[in-house]
Amino acid sequence: MVRSRMIYDITLKISYHYPQAVKDARHILRIRPREDAEQKVTAQSVKVLPTPDEAAVDRDFFGNGIDHIRLHRPHEQLMVEMRARVAVASRRTEGTDGRTLADIRVAALNSRAADAEAPAHFLGASRLVPPLLPASDYLKCHARSASTGGEAVLAMTQQIHADFAYTPGATRIDTPVEEVFGSRKGVCQDFAHLMIAGLRAGGIPAAYVSGFLRTDPPPGRPRLEGRDAMHAWVKVWLGPVTGWVGFDPTNGIVASADHIEVAIGRDYADVAPVSGVLVTSGSQRMRHAVDVIPLDEREAGE
Repeated sequence: MVRSRMIYDITLKISYHYPQAVKDARHILRIRPREDAEQKVTAQSVKVLPTPDEAAVDRDFFGNGIDHIRLHRPHEQLMVEMRARVAVASRRTEGTDGRTLADIRVAALNSRAADAEAPAHFLGASRLVPPLLPASDYLKCHARSASTGGEAVLAMTQQIHADFAYTPGATRIDTPVEEVFGSRKGVCQDFAHLMIAGLRAGGIPAAYVSGFLRTDPPPGRPRLEGRDAMHAWVKVWLGPVTGWVGFDPTNGIVASADHIEVAIGRDYADVAPVSGVLVTSGSQRMRHAVDVIPLDEREAGE
């Protein structure tokens, strides 16, 4: 069911446990929900334990909220908690201006925009996503009957959902797109990278989106705390009139008010929730838990 406007209370908890004490660490957090015409943040907080020795809040080039933190003291675990209340309005649809993929390709090449949303930033290779011609051919093959670019991209989205198996553990975040295309399995990050690789190879600007997806429990079952997860999908530039529209290849749908955006970039490397440098030895354990609760549900339970 597509919801026209939703208000959510969101909690994200991420923890790292280290086998040896970390002597020094610098991290960048991209966990604060974005704000734009379709999404408003009315309250938010970020808590880090141990308390950072240095901390600063900023925005990156793409407008994502970032927290810079540094810890000088030895520590064996790091815990991050983000809480926010977010109002999400109806997302843009596939567009109605009648542009075909060929029209969009020409418009992207002719665009002289240089701001964060400029199509030029999302046309070439990025750190984790090289343009992939076989993926482009595969996507276009299944969109031949579409009359507009928006319809074509939706058909591509639905085809990935139909042909690729959601298989946790089958890939890593740095698994090459070619491997995902060949194995026909992966998770949401893989399907987003694959779709981006195919679109860019065809001259269509495509961006990676990280965020949260509201999920519904089975009928008659309560929502289980911490069982939601971060999600990934794609935004595609459909021309100067329609602009950027979200598509979710994992679920084969256009992004709706159930999709809460956190960060946008060229691929996962631009939007990783936690990145940085630390000094320790041995492997680390990471856990994360997410709750996306519609406000009406929270009120009903209070």
